[in-house]
Amino acid sequence: MEFPHGKFVFFLLLLSLGTLSALSYTLFSPIDNYLVDCGSIVDSVVDNRRFVSDASCRNSYSLHSSRSASLRNENPHDVSPRIYQSARVFTRPSRYEFEIKEKGTHMVRFHFQKLNSSKFDFGDAQFHVLVNGFVVLSDFIGGEVVSPRVKEYLIWVDTEKLVITFIPAKKSKFAFVNALEVLSAPKDLILDTAEYVNSEKTDEFDGLAMQALEVVHRVSVGGPKVTPFNDTLWRTWIPDGEFLVSSFGSKRVYFSGRIWYQMGGASREVAPDNVYNTARVIRSTNASVPDVNITWVFPVAGGFKYLVRLHFCDIASISLGLLYFNVYVNGNLAYKDLDLSRATNYVLASPFYADFVVDADASGVLSVSVGPSNISMPYTIVGMLNAVEVMKLNNSMGSLAGKLPAELVLKSWPKRNIGVLIPLVAAACLLVSLSMLLRRRMTGLKNSLTWSKLPTDASGADVK
Repeated sequence: MEFPHGKFVFFLLLLSLGTLSALSYTLFSPIDNYLVDCGSIVDSVVDNRRFVSDASCRNSYSLHSSRSASLRNENPHDVSPRIYQSARVFTRPSRYEFEIKEKGTHMVRFHFQKLNSSKFDFGDAQFHVLVNGFVVLSDFIGGEVVSPRVKEYLIWVDTEKLVITFIPAKKSKFAFVNALEVLSAPKDLILDTAEYVNSEKTDEFDGLAMQALEVVHRVSVGGPKVTPFNDTLWRTWIPDGEFLVSSFGSKRVYFSGRIWYQMGGASREVAPDNVYNTARVIRSTNASVPDVNITWVFPVAGGFKYLVRLHFCDIASISLGLLYFNVYVNGNLAYKDLDLSRATNYVLASPFYADFVVDADASGVLSVSVGPSNISMPYTIVGMLNAVEVMKLNNSMGSLAGKLPAELVLKSWPKRNIGVLIPLVAAACLLVSLSMLLRRRMTGLKNSLTWSKLPTDASGADVK
């Protein structure tokens, strides 16, 4: 029996699904949104975003500096974006203060590139940076930044202000910055719980949202570079080629269809379509399941914990319920028999991510692998990955760079002058001591030379 309006009903169903998907896609607009062009006298537009000159500080943010200078790049052939054509230079500890309207996680980005300047030798740029009591940079050498570099941090803010402090490493050094971004992050960007993975066990790691995080690597697997213009949070995702160490038996896949974001799952703010529509996969092409893994290795600093966020989206399977594989971090099994169909409520091309916290050892590397599990099936995809993010967690000292807490870093500036201060204080004390000693001696001499009046009833025989 044929329903005369069946095709029409099916068409309306597809139209409604497409409409709901379109309605759910709204551009993220941060409540706190500060884009600052440091050292410039005019605003700059980069990727359709306006960076406001810090020469005209608004009521919502301010610059506090007793010794700063604005510089322009003296190289006429530099084609870097406009925010890298100027810089604010600090020769003493200085700070920017931003009024915070929405408490929670904030994205803080620093833009650096040394300038050609006749006023400052950027070989002397060495400094520390603090953000709300966290040490984010220590002894940063700005003279080595020959091309635009972005340092990005995720900072939990529960105060009315976010304070960024620049401290020259020595009196002979200086600090600088080309541009700043302070943005309130989406609520679902950093969740409070992740899986802690080591060689002995897998356990829950709580309190993640309260940590300070430094974005160390943000990688799009199997795809091209994703620029801030094509990212919902203005991030950069670089290709995975330089980190890929074992890819035998794998291939890249590209997807031109719709990525289906779902309520409660990964959103476009977690990662954009351009990240989820590419991947590397392992495919079983015969009756056997290949015994191979794809492995990536990332350089990291030892002595810190790292958040490893892995992004998955099944854009390669021909049907649901066919994809099962294992995930390894630092050689340890982090996710056994991952079933993306179940994880995404049985929707193909729907994104999913998993967060793991791991320790970095003295080797200076962190590895990620995907490969077949015991329940992987022949003639199917038996492993895949779309993207990787690696973020450093602050240590027990509240630092992302070194072992000194913010209090000691702040005190390091006056301590640099202690060699001059001590002689001055000693000289002053010596002068005061000499003055008191001289006064006492003068007083004693005066007393010894003063005649006492003789008693009037004394006899002559009593006078010697």
